[in-house]
Amino acid sequence: MQLYIKNMVCDRCILVIKEQLNKAGIPYHKVNLGEVELENEPAPDQLDNLNKGLTAIGFELLDDKKEKLVEKVKNIIISLVHRSGEGNNKKLSALLEEKLQLDYHYLSNLFSSTEGITIEKYAIRQRIERVKELLTYNELSLSEIADQMEYSSVQHLSQQFKKETGLTPSQFRELKDKFRKPLDKV
Repeated sequence: MQLYIKNMVCDRCILVIKEQLNKAGIPYHKVNLGEVELENEPAPDQLDNLNKGLTAIGFELLDDKKEKLVEKVKNIIISLVHRSGEGNNKKLSALLEEKLQLDYHYLSNLFSSTEGITIEKYAIRQRIERVKELLTYNELSLSEIADQMEYSSVQHLSQQFKKETGLTPSQFRELKDKFRKPLDKV
């Protein structure tokens, strides 16, 4: 049995979800971003306890198939942008079609109607948050960041960054308070 959970965006989220599953006495095989593979179907009271525990800490069990699908799209993009150490030469549309086995136009329309932004815009916002993180660490040059984030050039990265944040990457790097958004708020 699969459970789908909204707002799981990082490895710490996975640890917190595992803790909640253990508290509720629900055995599981594995926990990935946004989804949990259970060993068997939990009792209604176990699910209720899990749902209460998750809600109290900002997560949400998803019941609606469309919400689950949108959450899967988000988690694929987050994994691609924030956890990928190696580039993926496929276009985002082709990657989503391959992973979800659904037509990209359907996914795009569903995502836009549910989230109020396009998949592409969501992916850009995630990339910019990752760039902010890399700028904050101050370990890589802008050229290295552009390469790592698979921008065609530093100029393209800078233009997209300025459009999203109102600052150039250099201006952002100089800020004392680096305003970054939690990934579930992007």
